[in-house]
Amino acid sequence: MASSGTAKITLPADDQILITREFAAPRRLVYRAWTTPELVKRWWGGHRGTVTSVEIDLRVGGRWRYVLAAGHGQEVAFHGEYREIAEAERIVNTEVFEMPGAPESDEGAPVVTTTFTEHDGRTTVAMLSECGSRELRDGILESGMETGMQEQFDLLEELAQSLR
Repeated sequence: MASSGTAKITLPADDQILITREFAAPRRLVYRAWTTPELVKRWWGGHRGTVTSVEIDLRVGGRWRYVLAAGHGQEVAFHGEYREIAEAERIVNTEVFEMPGAPESDEGAPVVTTTFTEHDGRTTVAMLSECGSRELRDGILESGMETGMQEQFDLLEELAQSLR
């Protein structure tokens, strides 16, 4: 049974966002879709455009960068650095939204801890974003990110199921 649109957002602290979602697919397949560039291209953009670039250097100290070509020639990009990796269990990374005026360094960027937990062939993904301030947290929440995230996760689930 699919889990369409069921990601939950909670605020465990003034500077944190916790997103949880159960996927109807085993952890190894969800993790594979999460960490394989050609697979990330198929879900990360949701229905917001075309993912034109996915770079993943999946190692501690490695970097990642995703680029989406959205409507009217607009480009949306995020990047970060991997700080911790426990294969198929946990990834800790920074996340920088590349917008005009944003610093190029990861200093002060949100730190995202993503965990993958399997039970009875279903996987729960939990993403805890530690934003460093209530203002940054609230800005992220007010950006409209929830709609895109729900679309991404629905596509991720379909993709993970297709990898069986």
